Order: sequence, then structure tokens, then C-alpha cells
Amino acid sequence: MHGSTLVFMVLGLTLVAFAWGRFRYDLVALAALLASVLLDLVPAEEAFLGFGHPAVITVAAVLVLSKGFERSGLVDLIAEQALRVGDRLILQMLVLTGTVLILSGVMNNVGALALMLPVAIRMAREHDSPPSLLLMPLAFGSLLGGLTTLIGTPPNIIISSYRGSVTGESFGMFSFFPVGASVAVAGLVFIILLGRHLVPQRVGNASTEEMFDTAHYLVELRVPEDGKATGWSLRDLHKAVEETIPVLAVIRGETRHAGHAFHGTLQEDDVLMVEAGPEEMKLLEDKAGLVVGPEPPPEEDLEGDESAEAPGVDDEQSRDKGKGKDKSKRPSVDTEGLHLVEAVVRNDSMMINRTVTQLRLHNQFGLHLVAVARDGGRLNQRLRDIRFRAGDILLLQGGEGEIGDSLTTLGCLPLASRNLTLGQPRRMLLSVAIFAVAILAMVMDLASAAVALSSAALVSLLVGVLPLREAYQAIDGPVIVLLGAMIPVGEALETSGGAGVIAEGLLTLGHAWPVVITLVGLFLICLLLSNVVNNAAAALLMAPIAASLAEGFDASLDPFLMVVAISASSAFLTPIGHQSNTLVMGPGGYRFADYWRLGLPLSLVVMVVAIPMVLLVWPL
Repeated sequence: MHGSTLVFMVLGLTLVAFAWGRFRYDLVALAALLASVLLDLVPAEEAFLGFGHPAVITVAAVLVLSKGFERSGLVDLIAEQALRVGDRLILQMLVLTGTVLILSGVMNNVGALALMLPVAIRMAREHDSPPSLLLMPLAFGSLLGGLTTLIGTPPNIIISSYRGSVTGESFGMFSFFPVGASVAVAGLVFIILLGRHLVPQRVGNASTEEMFDTAHYLVELRVPEDGKATGWSLRDLHKAVEETIPVLAVIRGETRHAGHAFHGTLQEDDVLMVEAGPEEMKLLEDKAGLVVGPEPPPEEDLEGDESAEAPGVDDEQSRDKGKGKDKSKRPSVDTEGLHLVEAVVRNDSMMINRTVTQLRLHNQFGLHLVAVARDGGRLNQRLRDIRFRAGDILLLQGGEGEIGDSLTTLGCLPLASRNLTLGQPRRMLLSVAIFAVAILAMVMDLASAAVALSSAALVSLLVGVLPLREAYQAIDGPVIVLLGAMIPVGEALETSGGAGVIAEGLLTLGHAWPVVITLVGLFLICLLLSNVVNNAAAALLMAPIAASLAEGFDASLDPFLMVVAISASSAFLTPIGHQSNTLVMGPGGYRFADYWRLGLPLSLVVMVVAIPMVLLVWPL
């Protein structure tokens, strides 16, 4: 069987696996690489050279530098200013989307979104507006901003490295700016003036209380005199009821112990603050002998207010007892001192397709899962049965000092509960100065992007801008594996003649048309591909096809590569095309079909602006 046919088979199966989403994209890419080696499409001795490719090193360095910006407080300072905008929606969208657009040009676009996402949610809550109006424009703004510089998005780095391998000279730091900035500004203007009317409104998701209804599920259960649970640990309690019901706090006298940190045994009159519905409460009463509420009040206090016997129980139980009371009149449970945080599951999280039990969330990470929201609403099934998905919003409890590290390890992004903390001025100036020197070295051709940015990352670690542990956590392992594995596969597409076959087909179809029509076709193919697979993978696969097309037309390589760079980073149609889109899906309450309403016209705007600008700046 011919090599090009085998390559098409491997790539076809790879694209199907990417689109299916059952297995993480880094595993799919690694499987494609090993299959290519076994089929003799990639020489065994060259199989893992992709992991040392300059594009991979550059992406890793950018991720470390982005984390340094975050830790130095530079971005928090910008975010603090953004929160001062008024209550006019158009100004909120302009400030938030414009800020993330600028940040995405100098740091990884997913990192820029991760920093501004809590700000947007906090702004929506302060002004009592649906976050769905702000989050999709914010995500799309991060993609548009990444178009402006070499380091803004992985496809730019890949295209630059590919050009270097073909011509001996890579694109520079600001080679993408004339076209990328024009597209970004046009996209921003469209989103602010017209696109905001296309963003779906998901009313009622701006409030943690509305999404999780936490107070209506928090109840106080007391260990009565001679109760079964006396002398039990919380582990014994969970074992007895055969259910991991979150105990948020154990109150003994005037002292409140956080549930995740309570390792003693229960005593008479201890009060357990439990997140539970009617079924779980009945289970705790029957199997552990716990009773609802603290010391019962005098009988006369209960007259005329029968609902007082079960403070915090939700309306379902009240209806069962025929009370019919307004839940707003029930005593609320004091949550002061409980370190509750919202977090969204990233699409590269270790939690995906796993349960609380499999993750050992409490034992290994010191976290209690309190509730899960999906598609803008709270999930009502048992917490232990929930298999997490990308975009799920989790309500978690943990130690204030360790919860941040645990979320980072799990692959979760803290949302509105994350406090803005300004960094030290010295660190802020250092991080900016180090980055500026690296950019200067790249612009003056003193060092390649990989060398300059890696040096900047190393210096940042040596001077203490970023601890080494956080630097390793900042490096996105799945993306690194994806790039390292797919680079040899992309080269096999070219060396086997597969890229030439595709280009020849496109040339045959478009031989009677102007070259610009072929560029439009190339843009649309790469655009559609980037919306179902990772944008870096789309760039890796389309770059050799673009080179073959340029050779077939006897035209300059640069405009074809620029079209691939722009289209590969324009994944506006689906929530799976880019991490930024996935990250806002849960907090915004979006559905899969919501994205194309704004994404389709925005994609057309990008194409209409990009192709003339490419031909103007990079003539055929």
C-alpha cells in the first residue's frame, strides 16, 4: 500500500478520534505517532524528535512566562482596574474583551482568559446580569488577541517554525501583527456593536446561590445524648451510611472545625453542618442517629412556625410535610468561615470521566465536593456517581492555604470566589523587564524565539519571579505531548506525498479561478478542521498542504502560511475547538449550538478582513 494512502488512513482515524472526544487529544496524538512508526511512515529513530522541536520548547517557555505574569500581580492590577467600569453592558464588553485581547498578544491566550474569567463573572454578579453576555465575547477575544504576535497562540509558533524549516528563516515576533491586529480590531468592533445581540442570554446563572442553592441544602444535625454516632470519626459516619455526604463543619461549643480538617471523633451535642437533601437527611437520622438542628428551642417558640423544626431543609421536604411555607422565611445557616470556592473543570483536567471516589478527592487533595453544576443548573444526582466533564462547575470546600494548589493539580480554574491579590512591585517590574529583554533579542535577531523565551523563563525562575514547582505546573503537559507527537506525523504527510496529493486536487478544482479563491478554500478547510480538532493539530496538518499549494501556483509561500495561521486560530463555531471556548461553557450556561450564532458571522468577518490584508502585506 502506498505511503500516502497509509498516512491518510492514520490521519482519518486520528481526526475521528479527536472529534469523538472519548480519549484525550494527547493520547490520540501519541497513538497516531506510534501507528506511523509501526507502519514505517516515521523512522523509529526520528519518532520523538518532535518533543525537542523549537515550537514545543517555545510553547512551554511562553506558558512559564505567562504564569510569571500572573504571580507577579501584573494582570491582577489590570483586572482590578477593569472592575471599575460602570453598569453599561457595552462598556463592560469593551473593557473585558479588549483587555483579554491585548493580554493574549503577550501571553498564552488560554492563560489570559483564565485570568480575566473570574473578573468577568464577578462583574456580572455585581451588576446582577447574566454572565453569558460577557463570557463568550471574552473567549472569542482571547482567540483574536492570539493572532497578533508570534507567542499569542501555538499555531503561530508552529507556522513560524515550519517556514524556518522550508526557507531557512522563521517569522519574527511581530510578523503576524499587521494582519492579526487588523483582524482582531475588526472582530472586536463586530462583537461590541453587533455580536452582543447574538450572544444567548442565560438568565439566573450569575449567582452562586442561584446556581447551587447552597443555603437551602445546608442543614445542622446534632449528635444526641447516647447517639449512635458518639465516638465515630467522619470516616466511620460515611461508612455507616454507605454514602459520602459532605460534612462542611463540625461545631463543638463555640469552636467550628472545617469538615475536611476534622480528624477526631464525634461527641455528644456536636453539631454537624451537612450539605444534604431530604433523602440524605433521612439516611443520617436512621443509620447514625443524628437529629435535625441544634438543641431544640422551647415549645412555645415553635408555635406558629412549624417549619422551625428543620432549618435549612429544602422545599421538597416542606411539601412532603404539608407545610407550604415560603422558603425565604426559613432560618439560614451560617456559612461564615467555610472556605468554599467555585472552580470550572478544564478540558485537560485529570478529573474528566472520573468520579470523586476514583480521584480520592478528600484523602489526596483535602477537598470536599459540595455540589456540581452543568449547563447552568445544579446536578441533583448523587455526588459519588457523577463523572466529571470539561466545563463542569464545582463547589468545593478546602483549606484556605492549600485549595489553590489542589485546584492547579486537578486541572481546575477558580472562578468568582478567587480573590484578586496584587503582587510585589519588585516582582512585577522584574517580570516585565525580563520579558522585554527577550522580545528585544528576538526583534534584533540576537536569538531565536525558542532560545530567547527559554532564557527569559530560566531567568524568571533564578530571580524568584516564579517558584520552580509552579513553573512545572504551568507547563500544559497534554499540549506539549500533542505537539511533540503530531509534528512527525505532519512531516510524514509531506514526505509520503500526501500533502502533494491534496494540493493537486485543490489545484485541479481551482485551476480556472484566481489564486485568491484557492486561499478562501484553504481558509475554510482549515477553519472547519480547527473547530473539531485542536488548533495546533490543524496548523500542523495544513502547513505542508499550504506549502504544496504555493509550489503548485508558483507563488510565494508566505500568504498561504499566513492564511493557515489565521484560520487555525479562528475556532469560533464549537465549544471543543479551543480550550477558551470550553472554559466558558459551564460558567456561561451555554449549549453546544450557541457558539455558531456568534461564531459563524465572526468567522466570516475574520475571513473577509484577513485574506485582503494577507495579500496586501504578503503579496503572491
